[in-house]
Amino acid sequence: MFTIEEIKTAHSKVKSGAEFPSYIKEIKTLGVTFYEVFVCDGRTDYHGENNYKTSAPPKYNTIEIASDYNAAGFKADLKAHQQGKTDYMTFIADCAKNGVAKWAVCLDKFTCTYFNVAGDEILEEQIPH
Repeated sequence: MFTIEEIKTAHSKVKSGAEFPSYIKEIKTLGVTFYEVFVCDGRTDYHGENNYKTSAPPKYNTIEIASDYNAAGFKADLKAHQQGKTDYMTFIADCAKNGVAKWAVCLDKFTCTYFNVAGDEILEEQIPH
């Protein structure tokens, strides 16, 4: 199965949201089927076949997530990130200020689903492939 080091190598090629689809394709070939990123500290849980799971530790100090979801603000910030206009840490700050607590990527369906602090699904997008 895959390791955090293999995933880090793939992720190191991503400079903005514009490279995200290529990253998804690469980690899928490693065997990742699903993963969740927690905005509050950047920790990530990666899942593979046969209940395989490995986790990456927090990437930064804990940040506060707004309790109210700002749909218009998040969609504008997400679009800017996907166009390569912001880096990862700017996107994290944008998620936090707009009330996005985590996102989950399903590599079988090529979807990225965003959740608020209550755990409610707030937006699901198809990942280009």
